Amino acid sequence: MSAKNAAITALMACLLPLSASAASPPDSARYRDCLAVSSIKPAAALADADSWTKSGGGAPALHCAALALIQLRRYGDAGARLDRAAADSAVPDLAFRAVLSTQAGNAWLLAGNGAKAAQSFSAALALSPGDADLYADLARAQAMRRNWSEAELRLSTALQLSPRRTDLLVLRASARRALKRYAEARTDIEAALKLRPGDGEALVERGLLRRQLGDLGGARRDFQAALKSGSGEAAAEARENLESLRP
Repeated sequence: MSAKNAAITALMACLLPLSASAASPPDSARYRDCLAVSSIKPAAALADADSWTKSGGGAPALHCAALALIQLRRYGDAGARLDRAAADSAVPDLAFRAVLSTQAGNAWLLAGNGAKAAQSFSAALALSPGDADLYADLARAQAMRRNWSEAELRLSTALQLSPRRTDLLVLRASARRALKRYAEARTDIEAALKLRPGDGEALVERGLLRRQLGDLGGARRDFQAALKSGSGEAAAEARENLESLRP
């Protein structure tokens, strides 16, 4: 999965309202209303949230504004608001501050800013250490920066926490392939396919490895198998790579 597509999936999964303790009681109804409007009429929600921020709305207002900005595809602006909300000391719930930083990181990935994303994910990890998904998120940010050594390191940490995660094995294989550590990349892919035979993402990654090593026939077979796997994104990537192998 690409960093951008992973960011979309992760961001949609964690767009949760602030905990009750994070918003003062007089503002809780306004906060709920603003969140509800943000997905339907994001421009109106943003205007309301901006006005609320100026009158001291704090983290709830910033969060609502950020969700509206995401709907408007202004991802960089959303990331900046989410970072500000996460840094607000008036939010006592450290777990939710970690969620805000995670949302910020995914927004920055969608904006194409790997450096900002890495900062946000690092902030989330400082508040929520031991989270394998956060290490994977940080790895994606480093991959966007082409910092493959850091990406591989973060994925290795994630796999220490969750050793049977197929997606993490495939991601680390990709980083190791970029580092030209081909034997280790192959080991990761084969481990992923042993855990989940026929996994489309793993087959695509093995095809990419084989193509990089000059085994075009093997690469073509893997891409064809991934295309038959039925997995949407993997199948699309397999189709694209098959096109590139045509003479």
